Amino acid sequence: MGLRAGRLASPSRGVLQLLRLPLLLLLLLSSGARGAAAQGDTEVPTLYLWKTGPWGRCMGDDCGPGGIQTRAVWCAHVEGWTTLHTNCKQAVRPSNQQNCFKVCDWHKELYDWRLGTWDRCQPVISKSLEKSRECVKGEEGIQVREIMCIQKDKDIPAEDIICEYFEPKPLLEQACLIPCQKDCIVSEFSPWSECSRTCGSGLQHRTRHVVAPPQYGGSGCPNLTEFQVCQSNPCEEDESLYSLQVGPWSACSVPHTRQARQARRRGKNKEREKERGKAVKDPEARELIKKKRNRNRQNRQENRYWDIQIGYQTRDVTCLNRTGKSADLSFCQQERLPMTFQSCVITKECQVSEWLEWSPCSKTCHDVTSPTGTRVRTRTITQFPIGSEKECPALEEKEPCVSQGDGAVLCATYGWRTTEWTECHVDPLLSQQDKRRANQTALCGGGVQTREIYCIQTNDNMLSHGNTQKDKEASKPVDSKLCTGPVPNTTQLCHVPCPIECEVSPWSAWGPCTYENCNDQQGKKGFKLRKRRITNEPTGGSGATGNCPHLLEAIPCEEPSCYDWKSVRLGDCEPDNGKSCGPGTQVQEVVCINSDGEEVDRQLCRDAIFPIPVACDAPCPKDCVLSAWSSWSSCSHTCSGKTTEGKQTRARSILAYAGEEGGIRCPNISALQEVRSCNEHPCTVYHWQTGPWGQCIEDTSVSSFNTTTTWNGEASCSVGMQTRKVICVRVNVGQVGPKKCPESLRPETVRPCLLPCRKDCVVTPYSDWTPCPSSCREGDSGARKQSRQRVIIQLPANGGKECSDPLYEEKACEAPPTCHSYRWKTHKWRRCQLVPWSIQQDVPGAQEGCGPGRQARAITCRKQDGGQASIQECLQYAGPVPALTQACQIPCQDDCQFTSWSKFSSCNGDCGAVRTRKRAIVGKSKKKEKCKNSHLYPLIETQYCPCDKYNAQPVGNWSDCILPEGKAEVLLGMKVQGDSKECGQGYRYQAMACYDQNGRLVETSRCNSHGYIEEACIIPCPSDCKLSEWSNWSRCSKSCGSGVKVRSKWLREKPYNGGRPCPKLDHVNQAQVYEVVPCHSDCNQYIWVTEPWSVCKVTFVDMRDNCGEGVQTRKVRCMQNTADGPSEHVEDYLCDPEDMPLGSRECKLPCPEDCVISEWGPWTCALPCNPSGSRQRSADPIRQPADEGRACPDAVEKEPCSLNKNCYHYDYNVTDWSTCQLSEKAVCGNGIKTRMLDCVRSDGKSVDLKYCEELGLEKNWPMNTSCTVECPVNCQLSDWSSWSQCSQTCGLTGKMIRKRTVTQPFQGDGRPCPSLMEQSKPCPVKPCYRWQYGQWSPCQVQEAQCGEGTRTRNISCVVSDGSAEDFSKVVDEEFCANTELIIDGNKQIVLEETCTQPCPGDCYLNDWSSWSLCQLTCVNGEDLGFGGIQVRSRAVIIQELENQHLCPEQMLETKSCDDGQCYEYKWVASAWKGSSRTVWCQRSDGINVTGGCLVVSQPDTDRSCNPPCSQPHSYCSEMKTCRCEEGYTEVMSSNSTLEQCTLIPVVVIPTVEDKRGDVKTSRAVHPTQPSINPAGRGRTWFLQPFGPDGRLKTWVYGVAAGAFVLLVFIVSMIYLACKKPKKPQRRQNNRLKPLTLAYDGDADM
Repeated sequence: MGLRAGRLASPSRGVLQLLRLPLLLLLLLSSGARGAAAQGDTEVPTLYLWKTGPWGRCMGDDCGPGGIQTRAVWCAHVEGWTTLHTNCKQAVRPSNQQNCFKVCDWHKELYDWRLGTWDRCQPVISKSLEKSRECVKGEEGIQVREIMCIQKDKDIPAEDIICEYFEPKPLLEQACLIPCQKDCIVSEFSPWSECSRTCGSGLQHRTRHVVAPPQYGGSGCPNLTEFQVCQSNPCEEDESLYSLQVGPWSACSVPHTRQARQARRRGKNKEREKERGKAVKDPEARELIKKKRNRNRQNRQENRYWDIQIGYQTRDVTCLNRTGKSADLSFCQQERLPMTFQSCVITKECQVSEWLEWSPCSKTCHDVTSPTGTRVRTRTITQFPIGSEKECPALEEKEPCVSQGDGAVLCATYGWRTTEWTECHVDPLLSQQDKRRANQTALCGGGVQTREIYCIQTNDNMLSHGNTQKDKEASKPVDSKLCTGPVPNTTQLCHVPCPIECEVSPWSAWGPCTYENCNDQQGKKGFKLRKRRITNEPTGGSGATGNCPHLLEAIPCEEPSCYDWKSVRLGDCEPDNGKSCGPGTQVQEVVCINSDGEEVDRQLCRDAIFPIPVACDAPCPKDCVLSAWSSWSSCSHTCSGKTTEGKQTRARSILAYAGEEGGIRCPNISALQEVRSCNEHPCTVYHWQTGPWGQCIEDTSVSSFNTTTTWNGEASCSVGMQTRKVICVRVNVGQVGPKKCPESLRPETVRPCLLPCRKDCVVTPYSDWTPCPSSCREGDSGARKQSRQRVIIQLPANGGKECSDPLYEEKACEAPPTCHSYRWKTHKWRRCQLVPWSIQQDVPGAQEGCGPGRQARAITCRKQDGGQASIQECLQYAGPVPALTQACQIPCQDDCQFTSWSKFSSCNGDCGAVRTRKRAIVGKSKKKEKCKNSHLYPLIETQYCPCDKYNAQPVGNWSDCILPEGKAEVLLGMKVQGDSKECGQGYRYQAMACYDQNGRLVETSRCNSHGYIEEACIIPCPSDCKLSEWSNWSRCSKSCGSGVKVRSKWLREKPYNGGRPCPKLDHVNQAQVYEVVPCHSDCNQYIWVTEPWSVCKVTFVDMRDNCGEGVQTRKVRCMQNTADGPSEHVEDYLCDPEDMPLGSRECKLPCPEDCVISEWGPWTCALPCNPSGSRQRSADPIRQPADEGRACPDAVEKEPCSLNKNCYHYDYNVTDWSTCQLSEKAVCGNGIKTRMLDCVRSDGKSVDLKYCEELGLEKNWPMNTSCTVECPVNCQLSDWSSWSQCSQTCGLTGKMIRKRTVTQPFQGDGRPCPSLMEQSKPCPVKPCYRWQYGQWSPCQVQEAQCGEGTRTRNISCVVSDGSAEDFSKVVDEEFCANTELIIDGNKQIVLEETCTQPCPGDCYLNDWSSWSLCQLTCVNGEDLGFGGIQVRSRAVIIQELENQHLCPEQMLETKSCDDGQCYEYKWVASAWKGSSRTVWCQRSDGINVTGGCLVVSQPDTDRSCNPPCSQPHSYCSEMKTCRCEEGYTEVMSSNSTLEQCTLIPVVVIPTVEDKRGDVKTSRAVHPTQPSINPAGRGRTWFLQPFGPDGRLKTWVYGVAAGAFVLLVFIVSMIYLACKKPKKPQRRQNNRLKPLTLAYDGDADM
């Protein structure tokens, strides 16, 4: 604190220098101005001046000081414009170049900024003038520091420009804060002490201590002591005015006379020894003497580290009176005066040797990344400290170094290597959880693959010059800790390409009977074929078209032909012989077609039978007129068998009857229909069936091209052959002979293929054996093993060499060396050295040579087996140094002498038994009576035996549930995901503690416990969201054109225990997952088929003519359309009802002599529809009219086009996109969304696409687009780490922890990562043994009343459970045998120290208070960053008022601290007692203090009213105004003062107990007096609506609000009761509601 205060008081040199700069500039400017004025008197001022630009960049060939930099120099007029150089004076022209330091990049290692410490914070001058009245946070200031560029290796300054090249110059100054002044804060006073005198008048005192010191110029501390006079009983005897005082011991010294005497004696002793040596002639005796001398010499050699000299010290004994003045010793009546001398040990400081040479640099090689190593030098202790508190200086020194020499070998560098990725593992989507898809080996899409990492030495080849390894051979793995770079990822997302399934078109119609090979027409056997084609080529799988179904079906037939004539159209009926009517022929217009129905050259049909002309009749007038034949119907059967025969029919009808005279009659009904056979081939269909392609087998003829692949993937592969089975199959029967199928169309059975490259297993070489423990083994009997391993970096494939050798080997280590344990060997104590006789000559016993003294002994270092060892070893390993000196006593004649205590007798094991130890009186002491006094000198000591009773009890919480650790199986050296158990049965543990009968913690083995309670537990396995199976596809939403079809999945089971979550619920479709795909319904799938019109039935029969108006009908049926034409009759609803042809119509049957025309042709209308246009149809005359008959009408009919009635527009429409469609076995990844084109008529109806195609309309919409389904990636975790060390070395709360990390986060609907990434289990309970000081004894002044004395304490071994609440209990010291003797972190054990016992009447300082809590400098609870401070203090204790002038100053000590916190101070007030109360300051942690609270905000302690409240029943309120007591209302005067208190009337409410029926009247009752109402006759309620401040009380508002709510409720009930109810309307809703789920619709799943 003193340092800090001193620093605040010293001015800042940096600030003064900054302040000097403006002053210097002002002086220079003023002197320059004066100089200019002086020159102006004599010289003409110049008009031209030299100007210079900034210096350019330093240029040069070499780095360093040899560079050159230039700048521009020009001449300018004083007004600023540039002029010729000759106008300026050449003599004063500035230089345009100078030498400079060229900075290069490598200078960055040599130069750097050196930052000085920040100077003291100085207030800003401008702001310090206007200080606020009350300080809130502090005063703003500024602080500066020195910054210079230095050359690091030489520590010399350099130019700033060099450092600025690499880094801008740091800030020279910064803003700072000078906190508000903090006054001293002290605690409350302690209770009053006892009176200083036991009788008569004395003093008693009370003290307080400092809680927070004054800071930042705050006011000092008040007196820490208060005292007052106290009176006791009158003194019966005169109190002694004198007391004996002993002074402090002097420094330890050795008299010179003794040294000289020793030197003289040493010379005489040598002469005597020589003579004595000559006298001894016995060789054995001489040998013994020699050994003893050698041993003593060695001991002296070892003892040279401790130069122990025993001297003496003295002290003064004085007699003092109560005023502190010295008096003659005779005034202090005492039989025996204190000792004024004692033996002591001369203090010796630690001495060390010179430094040894530096060790070689630890970095023996050249490393670019960290070029520096360390080197060490040591020194040894030549003289250990004796009696000194200073520790020895450091014996080891380290400094960075660089390996010397240009030829330094490069250091080994290490890097990570990886094995090849495992195969891609694909997890199915939740929507693909389908029992029908049990085999998911062929899943494709996105997945996860893993690999192993290992560490290798990367520059191994460069370091080992004689390296014989192949360059491509893998390096051997090394310890992973050597690789420091970023660890490569061990998991990655991958993609398995999905196979595209084969798609084929529908079957074509059966073709004609044709030869198997038209180029080789043999025999009469042929085939009728139907075909289909591949619309989507497959990929993947077993290869190409092998997965496609058969594309050709054949039916054997007779009389085949490759080419045939096909009738295109029949010509008009031409009557024979050029007549106008009568029999004739119709010529067929034909083309030549092949077996596929394609038109070919007519020459190819030369062998085919040319169709002959067809006979016909052109009706003459009055002849019967028949319509043309209808087209042949579709064949009734696709083939002919025993029970089935294909038939086709066609029909014609009578258009007009013949006249009665001479006309040709109409044929009978049977002649109006014709039937012919069709599809006469048998119903036996054959096709070639292919099996899958077999394995690619190496072709031996080209096998030399195949080579075995190497590990880095360089390979060449050969061509092989694949075969497959091809058989002829009869549909619905099975395999038949191959002759039944067309041989020329047989698929291929052999094809070439590419052989996959053979890959051998590639393994790294074995790593080096792991090192055996080099340190010695101490108490560890477990067998140590060393291991080595290698890693598979390429798995075998395609018949490559398998991995056969083991990947892991281990062997037992050689036995490690046994630990050399060291111990201190103590030698015999030397003789007891007394204080010299010259010093103690006046003391009794001096003549005898007896009394207290001090003796020393030698100590040496030994190995456990007794061998000699260096002192350094024992200092490091043998624990604290034994005592080198001890107090001793040479007994005088009057002293009692005893033997040493024996060991305690053994216990018999019974609890409560006693063990004893003894000693005996020795020599002449046996005859002395006082020595036989067993109270003063006991000869037997007893001690209770320990009771061995133990009880165990569980402590702490249960551990996490821990699964049993099974060694994960290693599959060919690669980690398999999910190889470690994540759920199931495990165990949890709770620690057991063992206590003895005294509640002391002991080893758990004493309770026959292994330290744990073990309990089985279950880690529930995660259960994924489960969905239903896919529903069936819905029907296409449109029966004609493009629509959509949907299928869905519903929730079957929610996920739990961290299973894969469910997709979000789709509320529109009420399904968890749904798929929408476009579908197309062929508009011609179902068509209306009509039969020919019947004969017109005349309604008004004219028997003569058999003609007139009538009705004709026809059959209309809905039929399924196929490639072979309409096949079978279906329900009418499947056909479009709007397109249904008419089944009946009005007709007009021409009379025999009338003209007859054919059926009207179809309407023709130009597209697109033009409403202003027209459409027409035509008919041809078939029979000309007779002379008297009706002439033929117009052969063409026209009518206007009307949009959406008889003509339409057509346009393309596009459907919505489907959901993302993947391959059938794809899980995720890239897919496609599709949509379809629809042709829509202008009235909104979908029609066949051909209508839009015929118009050639544009269709620019893309029908497919790519899309992505996010891949489900399950969370991948690393293995559990090994258990950590216990967090506590002992106690109850120790825990061991193991962790795991996420190696691959989950994605999509993969399984999420578990929350438990860290597990803990308790450590076995171990007792915490430590050494502990006892309490200091009171200050003991031997044989005196006051002065310099000693106080002592002992150390004991204590046990605790390690918790802060546990009180340590003392145990035998043997338990701490293995515990280092350290107390409170200090190895220096202090068991005795000097103290001062004040004399009666002395004014003295009490002991230091304990250190206060660490307190920070804060504003509003926020730390300002000035660090914490702690304080302790000593208060003055006065025993005599007369001695006040001799009192010392109270003392204060501060120290900085780190773990501080902010405290706030606030005023606290007690409740008012009358008109006063107590107010004090309190810290935020509840301690009452003096100081710290702002005086200006101190609450009042007095609230007396002025004028006083004299009215009856009035009192003074907190606002210092007069108020009335409860039950009285204030009556105020005009000047707002209280005039009187008026009693409030009281309402007495009768109770049930009140028997009388009369009504109680209100009467005034005094509120403070007891009621005079007879016992229990009624209750008294005080209705006082106004408070003491004259305002309405809160309950009045509450009652009013309640009454209002009650009124509203009553009115509402009356309204509802009186309201006439409406009749409920019946709602009819025939719409089907969609089936909804019982699922709660948790959309967040």
